[in-house]
Amino acid sequence: MLHLSGGPATAAATAAEPMSIRQRVVVQIALRLAVATLLFVASTIVEVRAPDVFPFDVVIAVLGLVFAISLAFIATLAWVEVFPWLADLHAASDTLVISMLVATTGGITSLFTPLYFLPIIAASAVRFRRGALEVAALSAVLYGGIVLLHYLAAAGQLLLFRVLLARADLPTGDVAIYTVGLNVFSFFAVALLSGALAERWRRADSQLTHASEKLAGAEAFNAFVVDHLVSGLATADPTNRILSFNRAAAAITGVSADDVAGRPAPEVLQLAAGDVALLDADRPGAKVRRWDVPFVREPGVTLDVGVSAARLPLPDGRLGFLYTFQDVTEVKRLEREAQAQQRLAALGEMAAGIAHEIRNPLASMSGSLQLLRHELRLSGEQAQLMDIVLKESERLNLTIRSFLSYARPERSSVAAVDLRTVIAEAATLLRNSPDRDPRHALIVTAPDEPVIVQADEGQIKQIVWNLATNGLRAMPEGGRLELRVACAAPDAAHGATLAVADEGVGIEEQDVDAIFQPFRGGFAKGSGLGLAIVQRIVREHGAAIAVESARGRGTTFRVTFPRQPAARDTTEIRDAAPGLRLRRAPGAHAPAEPGERPLL
Repeated sequence: MLHLSGGPATAAATAAEPMSIRQRVVVQIALRLAVATLLFVASTIVEVRAPDVFPFDVVIAVLGLVFAISLAFIATLAWVEVFPWLADLHAASDTLVISMLVATTGGITSLFTPLYFLPIIAASAVRFRRGALEVAALSAVLYGGIVLLHYLAAAGQLLLFRVLLARADLPTGDVAIYTVGLNVFSFFAVALLSGALAERWRRADSQLTHASEKLAGAEAFNAFVVDHLVSGLATADPTNRILSFNRAAAAITGVSADDVAGRPAPEVLQLAAGDVALLDADRPGAKVRRWDVPFVREPGVTLDVGVSAARLPLPDGRLGFLYTFQDVTEVKRLEREAQAQQRLAALGEMAAGIAHEIRNPLASMSGSLQLLRHELRLSGEQAQLMDIVLKESERLNLTIRSFLSYARPERSSVAAVDLRTVIAEAATLLRNSPDRDPRHALIVTAPDEPVIVQADEGQIKQIVWNLATNGLRAMPEGGRLELRVACAAPDAAHGATLAVADEGVGIEEQDVDAIFQPFRGGFAKGSGLGLAIVQRIVREHGAAIAVESARGRGTTFRVTFPRQPAARDTTEIRDAAPGLRLRRAPGAHAPAEPGERPLL
């Protein structure tokens, strides 16, 4: 996803990264070297302008020791995280070096006494209040000891140290006590003050880190949500050029976020020139505008895209643009289908009413013609014409009755039905059907256990009858018609299966999808509504129907019913009329047939 650059949360998260103890020790060493360098430069200048103000060679030696200690401590940086006491050792070494410098440059009269404040402040930055107080206490002890040694040496009691300690005119004892007390007080005052500031800085740093983590987490979560929206989301600057483009936007438009960066939004979203001009450019609370636009994703592929646009306040105070859009192609298609279905439903209701009104006078006309046929003396040609009229009247009445059954289905009565009984009774009726030829062989295949489904028995019989009569008509030269039922496998998602298979003329592949449409019958007999009625009944029962067919190789219709709780009572298959071949398949399950085309 392309994001706005320079976000404040990113900068805050970077700035709020807390310094580790190792980083603070590195800063301490750098400051130590910087102070040592400044002292070296300052001492050199003083020595050049006013020699013998202090022992220059001693100062240089001490500063050299500082550089040596710093290099030694640099080698310990790798362990300072594991052993934090090394940071205390750093501060203590600085205090010892400063004490050596103070001792060799006059003790209580030394110009370098204020340097004690530097390790105290550095310790507060590294180890906070605890470290500052420890270094202040060490500084007080060392400074007091140096002053005491100077006075003892001056009194002749420490002849050994008189050579090492700087010779200077020492103030009186009262002044010395006052000076030492004042410096010690200053050490602890600086330690408390710098320690308090360090503790406050640590708390502020912790709070800032926590707030930055929350802000960074919120930013990451917002970016995650925006990037995983199902709707396309795009933002544009005041000149209406793309600033951000989420993943769904790229998926809908087929253009990556990098490719649209900086391009005009109306061009990317294929908006009309006047559409965006309708947005109110004066205030952020402008009314949201929405359009349905045809979006050409690629040559030959056009989508229906619903686009909403509004003004967006940007962080710099200016007004940009916010676009949200969705691919509504499927929704538009469903709307068109729903409208077409509504129109068809209205036409169907009207046609059903008309058919019902035609049926009544048609019955009267047919009855009257039959009466006239028996009462009048008709010539051979007249009788033939009268028979044609009666035959066509009966065919028209059959068509109207089938249409009314399709358009106004009867209310179903759902109960437990054993499919074995249904196909056995259907086979008995088919054996006496006028569509059956002696060359037709009827075979019933069923398991020994009941095959129970929750359905309307009469409508299931109608499914079997319609499919079976079509199968007989598809075999004018004879052939085998098989009716079979099977229980579903234990791990199958569906329930029982009912299949009707013939060895007839078959169906062309391009015609398979249209066979369930009304009045698409392929036989001379019938109304062309048989398969349409089958499809309606299957839908009403929540079942599915699939067909496998090839021209010249026969057709198999398979109806799969939803899984139902197993029934405990058993139902016997009543044997069909004599001559009917009944084949049992104990424990048979619905086989997976290759090449089936599911239609529901």
